[in-house]
Amino acid sequence: MTDSVPADGAAAAPEQAGPADPAGWLTLPDVAERLDVSISKVHQMIRDRELLAVRRDGVRRVPADLVANRQVLKHLPGVLNLLADAGYDDEAALRWLYEPDDTLPGTPAAALGGDQAREVKRRAQALGF
Repeated sequence: MTDSVPADGAAAAPEQAGPADPAGWLTLPDVAERLDVSISKVHQMIRDRELLAVRRDGVRRVPADLVANRQVLKHLPGVLNLLADAGYDDEAALRWLYEPDDTLPGTPAAALGGDQAREVKRRAQALGF
């Protein structure tokens, strides 16, 4: 299998994972406000893999749907730790969370907010084997 290269010879920019809509992202101060915690607490949550942040346009951002209802999705920290144990960096974890999956309702990220959260966690665990 070969990589596709545009006719002008320039390599295509890799598609960035996560919400496609810019409104689907929160800056770290926005996350702190939404969770009603200090910005230093948000940084600690990211270091502790309780929350996932990646750089977009030079600014660290968090997908808004991971902090729904003024709290971090219940199973997100466990899934992030399982993905890290399987060797996934933050970008790869984000890509995995937002990869459409026909066997789930949309993406693993969307399923974490519903009845399929334990299934998402099980699948993340299986990646380590």
